[in-house]
Amino acid sequence: MLILLYAKSAAAQDYPKGYFRNPLDIPMVLAGNFGECRANHFHSGLDIKTEGRENLPVRAAADGYVSRIRMQNGGFGHALYLAHPNGYTTLYAHLNDFAPAIQEYMRAEQYKRKSWTVDLYVPASKFPVKKGDLIAYSGNTGGSTAPHLHFEIRNSKNEHPVNPALFGFDIKDNVAPVPYNVVFYDMRQSVYEQQPLFKTPKKKGNNYIIDTVVVSTPLVGIGIDEYDYMNDSKNTLTMYKGSLYMDDVVQSAITIDDISYDVTRYLHAFADHKTKKEKDRWVQQFFLLPGNYLTHLYTELNKEKGKLDISDGKAHKVKIEMTDAVGNKTIIDFYLRYNGDSTAIPTCATDNFFKVNKANAFTHANVKFTLDSKDLYDDVCFTFSELADMTAYSARYQLHKASVPVHTYFTLYIKPNKPVPFGLRDKIALVYNDGKKDNGKAATYDNSWYRASVRNFGEYRLVADNTPPKIIPMQSREALTRSSRITFKATEDITSVEKFEATLDGKWVPFEQSGDIFFYTFDEHCPKGDHVLRITAADENGNTETIEFSFKR
Repeated sequence: MLILLYAKSAAAQDYPKGYFRNPLDIPMVLAGNFGECRANHFHSGLDIKTEGRENLPVRAAADGYVSRIRMQNGGFGHALYLAHPNGYTTLYAHLNDFAPAIQEYMRAEQYKRKSWTVDLYVPASKFPVKKGDLIAYSGNTGGSTAPHLHFEIRNSKNEHPVNPALFGFDIKDNVAPVPYNVVFYDMRQSVYEQQPLFKTPKKKGNNYIIDTVVVSTPLVGIGIDEYDYMNDSKNTLTMYKGSLYMDDVVQSAITIDDISYDVTRYLHAFADHKTKKEKDRWVQQFFLLPGNYLTHLYTELNKEKGKLDISDGKAHKVKIEMTDAVGNKTIIDFYLRYNGDSTAIPTCATDNFFKVNKANAFTHANVKFTLDSKDLYDDVCFTFSELADMTAYSARYQLHKASVPVHTYFTLYIKPNKPVPFGLRDKIALVYNDGKKDNGKAATYDNSWYRASVRNFGEYRLVADNTPPKIIPMQSREALTRSSRITFKATEDITSVEKFEATLDGKWVPFEQSGDIFFYTFDEHCPKGDHVLRITAADENGNTETIEFSFKR
């Protein structure tokens, strides 16, 4: 059988073992590893546990210099980048404070730019470091949900994250990956138009087996629902390599060595997004969907792009190998057979058959949009419905299902079904519901339509948004005399708080955001004495609230 080598595995490359040290002074125990499936991306580094604590010393993994300092409200939070002479860059994220000199430089830049969020590219001569130097303190900032250090190694030339496990860190791990389900797809039809077959492997010795699997399709796609584990941690990780064999011949092989941020959203083509939405399980697919351009993860594919041709009706021996980054391996063995069923595949029952790798458009009296040719990963039999909503300025329009992913943003147009008062024309929001909660964003009036950029199927409607955010003090004035910071909560019912600005005695001060909480850590700009803080918060539609808060330190 012809095997196509899509990309040479990075494992064959010579990564410098021992060049980088553990950035913490405690053993490296992981809460997350490289390549894990996350909400809209692959995890791009190692999440190193900090024993449930914050403010552990973070040290330079190797000689180099501080090349970038970034402060984000979400994402990496407080992050530091070091460039190294061997062509790699290390990233340290979710930090609390930086080392004193770096912290002072960053804070001065915030005041200079009058912006808490900054992304600073630093001259090489500014902060040189030696391996083991203190560079920061660990934390829980940005999008982090528990204290840990997010650590990445990137190729400095192209900024692609590389699997840190390839660099020989001392990680205690003798636990092999564990399979939970092997999943079987009928590859004669779209993955979005079927309910795949789930089989749970049974443990036999050190490996796993499945009773003979009989399917009603001659062309099968296989996916694996698995977790990896390691010593001293209950957190779930993911395998490093996966291989699929039929009759002792490799049909597909996956190796997660490096993933560019530019293509990380192709996660939704590599893993079964529909099953994740419906069953909360990540299924990694050994076959290549027609709209999946993340081909470099598939180091080997057969002529059917990872699908198995079992049309001869014979029982074929199938083996799945799962290996973690230190070489622990799990094998699943079973036989697979086609039962000869000749039932025709159902055809699309609507007029809106969206073809993968082609531009697709939908037009309705009050709804329209166009998808780019690379927006879908597989064919979609698009469905549409509407439900009256007397509280909104449109019906509730159901655009297919939230379980079917879209790759890039597209412009959605909705026409109001009743007159919008002139005073509200610029105060309309497009509200999206994924079946669980509402998320709104400002919509732009455009020649009797409203438009907004969206990236999901699901339910949409137009609503009025003319109420400003609420600003709520989280401390009493008396408590501030002994506090190290002042905190407010800013909430917005429909869209989001787009702007939060504050002046202290008429001068700008930096407020950090964590969800709907905003806080200013007192510094030399707020000495002891009486002060007046003036805060303005605005939502996406320009609704603005301003308060003044007097306090004494």
